Amino acid sequence: MKHYGLIGYPLTHSFSRNFFLEKIKNENLTDVSYSNFPIKSINEFPDLISKVKKLKGINVTSPYKEDIIKYLDDIDEEAKEIGAVNVVKINKINESLFLKGYNTDIYGFVSSIKEYLNNNIKSALILGTGGAAKAVAFGLKKLNINYTFVTGKNISNNLMLNYNDLNKEIIQNNLLIINATPLGIFPKINAKPNIPYKYISENHILYDLIYNPAETLFLKEGLKKGAIIINGLKMLHFQAEKAWEIFNS
Repeated sequence: MKHYGLIGYPLTHSFSRNFFLEKIKNENLTDVSYSNFPIKSINEFPDLISKVKKLKGINVTSPYKEDIIKYLDDIDEEAKEIGAVNVVKINKINESLFLKGYNTDIYGFVSSIKEYLNNNIKSALILGTGGAAKAVAFGLKKLNINYTFVTGKNISNNLMLNYNDLNKEIIQNNLLIINATPLGIFPKINAKPNIPYKYISENHILYDLIYNPAETLFLKEGLKKGAIIINGLKMLHFQAEKAWEIFNS
């Protein structure tokens, strides 16, 4: 029996387990299982992989996409560059476990947004600065779209703005706005990033990495202004399929 699973905390919002259990069922894989491992600290990770026999792969979600790296033996170049891992493949070499990290969020994001882009989308705002935001930035770089991070910290430079810096000109010059924060995720559905929504237009694309609820307050604000809105469900499907490919390569 081959085991796969997901680490993070909490995992009440997790997509991965249902997705992979459905995939295992549809493909009649009788020798494969998938479990959630809600660990309260990344320090529990070594104990977990030693206890769960025949563990072949782990998906990694918030808040451990960066902290997991110190436990890995190797890391894929893309994951290394952005400093965040969401997939760990586990091999056994000479009776020792060998862990390699990957980031499929990049692939998931690029694959999910491509069809919505047009020649007017030249620059973007990324709300948030965590592991998911870094994967989005790497994806935008691949798509030749300039980006600026937006943070609540008192920092302003060429790559980062504070929410208080956002004005009409900045919003109008960045026709793609991506929420890479947990603001608005179930059950705290009444939260949204603090941006000046009044400057959003029908020329904008608002992309939320959150998929539950399907329409966050962030996306609803975009909808009011006639913007294209995209939630994170397609990205999750694409990144999960890529993770399965890595697990079985």
